Amino acid sequence: MEHMPSFNRALVEKYDRPGPRYTSYPTAPQFHTAFAADNYIQAAQTSNQHAAKPLSIYIHIPFCQSLCYYCACNKIITQKTSRAVEYLEYLKKEIQLQAKLFDKKRSVTQLHLGGGTPTYLTQEQLTDLMDTLHSAFNLDTSEQRQFSLEVDPRTITPTQIQQLRDLGFNRISFGVQDFDPDVQKAVNRIQSDEQVEALMTAARAAQFRSISVDLIYGLPLQTVTSFNTTLDKIIALRPDRIAAYSYAHLPKLVRAQRLIRPEDMPPPERKLELLELTIRRLCSAGYVYIGMDHFALPEDELAQARINDTLQRNFQGYSTHADCDLIGLGVSSIGKVGDTYSQNVKELSQYYAYLNKDQLPLHRGYQLNADDRLRRDVISTLMCHNRIDIATIEQQHGINFNEYFADALVQLQEQVADGLLTINDEAIVLLDQGNLMMRSVAMAFDAYLGAKQRGEFSRTV
Repeated sequence: MEHMPSFNRALVEKYDRPGPRYTSYPTAPQFHTAFAADNYIQAAQTSNQHAAKPLSIYIHIPFCQSLCYYCACNKIITQKTSRAVEYLEYLKKEIQLQAKLFDKKRSVTQLHLGGGTPTYLTQEQLTDLMDTLHSAFNLDTSEQRQFSLEVDPRTITPTQIQQLRDLGFNRISFGVQDFDPDVQKAVNRIQSDEQVEALMTAARAAQFRSISVDLIYGLPLQTVTSFNTTLDKIIALRPDRIAAYSYAHLPKLVRAQRLIRPEDMPPPERKLELLELTIRRLCSAGYVYIGMDHFALPEDELAQARINDTLQRNFQGYSTHADCDLIGLGVSSIGKVGDTYSQNVKELSQYYAYLNKDQLPLHRGYQLNADDRLRRDVISTLMCHNRIDIATIEQQHGINFNEYFADALVQLQEQVADGLLTINDEAIVLLDQGNLMMRSVAMAFDAYLGAKQRGEFSRTV
């Protein structure tokens, strides 16, 4: 079994609190509207003056053909494909505005299409989008690039899988969630085992470098027996990576979730049973636990990066590439340029209004200060490498670690007593049974985390 985290039910229950996922630090609640286009443009100009750091691009495609009741993403449910035609025209306009800000010599080594449903777009629309990107940016054409997109198995055929590969995508992620027919019906996402298997077979035939599958535990009507069957099927399909997400049921905040019958929701203890089952089954099947919700086969780049201490973390989760400037494109997308974060407006009407005036559709953002950069490095190294090397942090930031983080070290004594981690003069190290609670440990170093703010986050386990 490869790196199976220890599952202590009592400790998991104790530390299962609301908290950030730390795909950024500071986290999104700290973004503010005082950060405007001028700040973003200055950040891009400053970034261009440094060594040619590679670029990463995220594109948000908000459209879906039908509503999945569990989904809390920013999406637009519509059968009117003309809306995607209009959106693409504005998206291409934003691409041109953004491309003018960055040195053309900088290579785009990462590209990710998320949603919504990226495969809501037709093959012709995706081709048009890729052509626009190629003309505007210096897209990496080597096989070391990471060009990926999320796929709803209900919206694509095996033939189209090869077409996606021909467009330059070399990584693909299938949203499966659960194979059980009753669970699928309860969340309005019905897809057959045969559909998923045919698409994964096609992806292998097309020689995608990485095939990922998303699962969700804690959905209505899920049982240990039913989810074990889903895991049987996933393990048989042998994707390179598996993300098993905990479902956050927040019907007061997410309108779509009100369509789920309350009586169908599993009790809290069921989620822990499903988590324990998932860890045991996937690790026993040879998958490496990367961290958070992610598992990968030992030969996958993520697993290798974990061994080599080169694992990174960004808005898309874990990554193997060195730190890139991330350009967010499309409604609600988030970017990271230099020491800034930025997010586009969330409403289509606002998005179009900005672009009609040839303005970047920014809604809010954040400029990091020295303390932010320090804490970001501490949290990132903990979540990627399960340890914090104190001397390294002190040298990089010119601080005395024990003095600077005195409050955090006191706060962590409870976790030390519970056997989640060890603290000595050289390092803070997560122990096996602390792996699942790494977000709770990271929270001790978060300068912005107040009691009121914690309600804005999902639970940490």
